[in-house]
Amino acid sequence: MTRAATADIVIRWLIAGGEALRGIDARSGSRTDLVLRARSGDPEAFEALIRAAGDHLLAVARKILRDPDAAEDALQQAVIRAWRRLPQLRDPDKFDAWLYRILVLACYTEASRSRRFRAQVRSVSPVDVERDVASSIADNEALAQAFVQLTPEHRAVVVLHHVAGLPMTEVARIVGVSHGTARSRLHYALRALRSALEALDRDGPEVPS
Repeated sequence: MTRAATADIVIRWLIAGGEALRGIDARSGSRTDLVLRARSGDPEAFEALIRAAGDHLLAVARKILRDPDAAEDALQQAVIRAWRRLPQLRDPDKFDAWLYRILVLACYTEASRSRRFRAQVRSVSPVDVERDVASSIADNEALAQAFVQLTPEHRAVVVLHHVAGLPMTEVARIVGVSHGTARSRLHYALRALRSALEALDRDGPEVPS
């Protein structure tokens, strides 16, 4: 398997299952009005903002933590903190990046507190399937196992850039590190995922006889 092919598989695996990650539309005037109203203490405006972004935020948290229960806890904490801190938001147009940062920090806290980010990787045993199907399953398992070995800080950079589609400058601001550090984390994480696939490619998937 070539390096380019390996990288393509890694990126496709990262995006798979992330259909809810559509991005948050922050450009409409009505939405800016909602942010302003919420910042002024309007709970209905805040609820409308969170309802619109809820699936997206939960999908990001799940990708980072790899544990649905931990992701829901992190999202709940992020929403509470966002409501409490919203009066401190100076620029309504930066609401999305601000909310992302609160969510990412909540994911870090949840991972550190419970260590549930080491979620069990679902084991799939292909029986009576074609070799290419078995290989695809093995790819997914190898990537999932490699992904849970990464720190939440590394996963956050990968998810925000390759799944949520944010530019690295924005990712760096959200996670609170320099642009160079963010790129270094991304490089390390993708290299680890590629290595997992390359090791699988050398050894070959186990196919039942």
